Amino acid sequence: MGIIHDKINKEFVLPMENGTKAKVSYVLDNASEMRLVHSEVPLALRGKGIGKELVLKTFEQLTEEGYRAKAVCGYVRHIAKRDPKWSGIIG
Repeated sequence: MGIIHDKINKEFVLPMENGTKAKVSYVLDNASEMRLVHSEVPLALRGKGIGKELVLKTFEQLTEEGYRAKAVCGYVRHIAKRDPKWSGIIG
């Protein structure tokens, strides 16, 4: 499934097959910059690579939409630092 940018709730949402969702929440600083403040995967689905998939899809989606972001959430920051591809987009 693809990621959904829920601008009303300021989240990137990855729907799961069982009706739950994984999400990255953000704060919009201005029209083109956001702070990624929290990532969450349902407890029953943790440890299966969903968090990494969620974060990478979030990076791809926000890039497509023309945003830059600062990773405040420790997990999001960890994923961003592992791939130099994101160094100019995710701070």
